[in-house]
Amino acid sequence: MALIFYAEDDSLMGELVQATLLDAGHAVGVLGDGEDALRALRRRKPDLAIVDMAMPQISGSELIKIVRRDPELYDIPILVLTARRSAEDEAIARQAGANGYLRKPFEPERLVSMVNQLLEWSRTRKAPKPPEERAL
Repeated sequence: MALIFYAEDDSLMGELVQATLLDAGHAVGVLGDGEDALRALRRRKPDLAIVDMAMPQISGSELIKIVRRDPELYDIPILVLTARRSAEDEAIARQAGANGYLRKPFEPERLVSMVNQLLEWSRTRKAPKPPEERAL
């Protein structure tokens, strides 16, 4: 079981993703905007974050950039789950630091598979250097 935070301003989508991942054995907290998500990430570091690109307060790409620069959060795996479909949007998310990108609407099995792959990758990889050490 993993602790997953999902930043999503659409409550119906939040419930759907939460139910899908709960059925797969994960604990899932849904946060309604980028600011709430950032506060929650800082309060309790999850095993994985799922982020929508279009959110109020702080956009998904900005949230990812903030997380990647934070010495306490930088190594959280991040999956983008969004309705944005263009290759350019995916490139923006990946350039910001997303580890995966899934388009809505999605197949529940695909979401669970991607989540489990990112969690396994996170468990087995060599931890990257914190942001302050990468600049040296």
